[in-house]
Amino acid sequence: MASPLLPTLLPGVPAELPGLLRSAAGPRRLALVGGAVRDLLLHRVHNDPWRGLPDLDLVLEGSAAAMVQRLPGVVAAREHSAYGTVELELQVGGVAVLLDVATARRERYPELGENPVVAFGALEDDLARRDFTINAMALLLTPASSGPAVLLDPHGGQQDLQRRQLRLLHPGSVADDPTRLVRGARYAARLGFELAPEALLQVRATLAAWPWRWQPGDPPHQAPSALGTRLRMEFELLLEREPWPQALAALRRWGALQLLDAALQQEPEQVLQRRLRRAARLGLPLLTALLTGAADPLALAERLQLPHRQHKLLVQWLALRHRWQTGVQVGEHSASSSPLSWGAGRWSDWLEAPGHSADAVALELAAGGRASVPADLPRRPLLRWWWRWRHIQAPLSAKALMAAEGLHPGPALGQRLRQLRFERLAGERC
Repeated sequence: MASPLLPTLLPGVPAELPGLLRSAAGPRRLALVGGAVRDLLLHRVHNDPWRGLPDLDLVLEGSAAAMVQRLPGVVAAREHSAYGTVELELQVGGVAVLLDVATARRERYPELGENPVVAFGALEDDLARRDFTINAMALLLTPASSGPAVLLDPHGGQQDLQRRQLRLLHPGSVADDPTRLVRGARYAARLGFELAPEALLQVRATLAAWPWRWQPGDPPHQAPSALGTRLRMEFELLLEREPWPQALAALRRWGALQLLDAALQQEPEQVLQRRLRRAARLGLPLLTALLTGAADPLALAERLQLPHRQHKLLVQWLALRHRWQTGVQVGEHSASSSPLSWGAGRWSDWLEAPGHSADAVALELAAGGRASVPADLPRRPLLRWWWRWRHIQAPLSAKALMAAEGLHPGPALGQRLRQLRFERLAGERC
């Protein structure tokens, strides 16, 4: 299929760029691949709205690093030698352009779910290693000095664009790399696509067989990378960049939340969606909020290698719930000492105890509030603490208090400030 040259196809691409790329590539075949080609065809052929300039991914049958050295206007470049790729920024006609240039390669997975073993190959090999047919097309830019670019579509991606379906490239796609399902959910949410019937069969059969050497309950650090760190990175992209309600709903339909945890797959969708919407309003990391629905949030956090700050937040949240549940069991929160009778001061003292944090209370506001679950704290006082009580200060500053009462810096001054704050809180409606 012949198509107009790159600048007329991708809005925002400097007109000089194709010539620079062809000159640097020389006689080697160079192609634009992946999402840029997919989005281009959706826009030009299927009348989808233009979603903005996507990443420009290029594949060269030759050394990507050597080609980049021949490119003028390189501002910054980072090479990943193990995979033969270079990320770079070019200045072209006063416009900054971000490119990924990769040496064409083929892959094999000696261990399911682990990083693949790669070897350099042809452009067709590189297309064959991709996730879905709609991402396995290429615009061949060289060798040519002028004339149209040629569309390579060896796996029927154009047909699948027409059908708006996600078709996997081979029967072992999910077993090799289960993170492909998370990418599929991102495309489903962003583009309105659905898994092809045979792809859905592969997904369900693979998950039912669970072919990976790591099993739920095994030590989290032993999980293969596609069930650990790579899975986390894909979920972070899904939650940060995509319409996540639709993406998570797609994963649930496919049974793929099981990749994280069986409890998340079984959790009612409205409960999961409500938790993440609350977390978004409270400024919490959505992945942390998602993990609170797991059977063992900390084990899952360890498997995904959640960043330290988010892991610490889960620890604080679980400690808050444990302290509450312990109080329920020993009667601390019943009879005359029922939390229903607590005032703003007592609630503030309880919530501000050492080891707690404001974000842990916010996470409970996002995840809890279920009257039928004893571990959940009552929602009403938590909301009032979060929005008002925690911001109430003593009527006098430490400096003013020292001048008025002759106190000196030390424990007595702190105790007096807390007492004055408590007196102000006593007037708050609970």
